[in-house]
Amino acid sequence: MPSQKDELAERRFAKLVDQVKAMMSASLKPEYRGFYGQLVLTREAVAELGEVAEVRRAARAAGRQLGWKARTHVTDDGTLFIIDDRDAPQEIRELAARRCAEAVSSVIANAQAEGRMLRTSEPSTLPTRLSDPDESL
Repeated sequence: MPSQKDELAERRFAKLVDQVKAMMSASLKPEYRGFYGQLVLTREAVAELGEVAEVRRAARAAGRQLGWKARTHVTDDGTLFIIDDRDAPQEIRELAARRCAEAVSSVIANAQAEGRMLRTSEPSTLPTRLSDPDESL
C-alpha cells in the first residue's frame, strides 16, 4: 500500500510542477529569449497551490525543466519570489538595460509632468486688494 500512496504524492507533485512551470513560462518576455524570468506569487496564490515549502520545491523543479537557475525567496508577509538567476548573454543584458533605462526615464518624465500640473493647478497666491481703511468708516 505505501507505494500507491507514494505514487499519488508523486502525481500531485508533478501536477504542481506543471502548474508552476506554466506560470513561470507565461511570465517570460519573448524578446529576452527565456532569460530574466521572474514570478511573484502572493500569499493567497501560494496557499491555493499548497504548502510554501512544497511550492518552492516545485518551482525549483519547474525551473530546472525550463533551464533556469531558479532561486526562491519568501517574504515575511508570505509573498513568494521565483527568479531565474542565470547570466544572460551580452545582447540580452544590453536589451534589458535599455528597456530598464526607458522605463526609468518614463517614470521620471511622468513625475515631472505631474509636478507641473500640480503647480499650475494651485490656487493663485497673488495678493488680494486691500480695502481702503477710510471706506470701512
